[in-house]
Amino acid sequence: MSRLRKTNIVLRKAIEELKKQASINNASIWSSIAEELSKPTRRRRAVNISRINRYSKPGDVVVVPGKVLGAGNIDHPVTVAAFGFSRTALEKIVKSGGRAIFILDLVKENPTGSNIKIIG
Repeated sequence: MSRLRKTNIVLRKAIEELKKQASINNASIWSSIAEELSKPTRRRRAVNISRINRYSKPGDVVVVPGKVLGAGNIDHPVTVAAFGFSRTALEKIVKSGGRAIFILDLVKENPTGSNIKIIG
C-alpha cells in the first residue's frame, strides 16, 4: 500500500521549510510544529480565541499548529502564528492590537524559536 501525501501544496512546503529551519537553527520547536502539521486534517488542532486569551499574556508570541477559530474574546495584544485563521478570529486579534501571521513568517522573524508558546 502506498503512503498518502498531503495534497495541499502550501502545507507541504510549510512542513518542509519548518523541518529545514529546525535543523539549520538547531530549534526543535519547528520540528515539533512540523510534526503536528503532518497529522491528518481531522487530528490537526483548532484553537478558539478564548483559549489564546486564557493562556497568554500581553505581548506573548503564540503558535497554533492548525487553525485559529473566532469563538470567545481576546482582551490583550498577542502575536498569533498559525496555518489558518477564520475571518472572525483574524478580526478579533487585530482589534485587540495583536498580529496574526503565517507560521513561516514567524520562522523568518525568530529562527531560533525562543520565547514562543505552542497552544493547542
